[in-house]
Amino acid sequence: MNTQNGPCNTFNPSTLCSRKLWRIVAGQERTPNIDQQDLQRALQELSARRTYLTELKRLGKLATTH
Repeated sequence: MNTQNGPCNTFNPSTLCSRKLWRIVAGQERTPNIDQQDLQRALQELSARRTYLTELKRLGKLATTH
């Protein structure tokens, strides 16, 4: 029996384009099956791609580090 988070844990942010990830993280796209952990993984994927970094910082999703 699989006891992972929920019945179907299929969210894989690495398979999504940066624009789609941005819309999810920014709250512009309603995705009912995505929980807080999935949002965090989407944010990590976007920041790893170094895409939308300025916008993420402006929204307060990323801490500014030097």
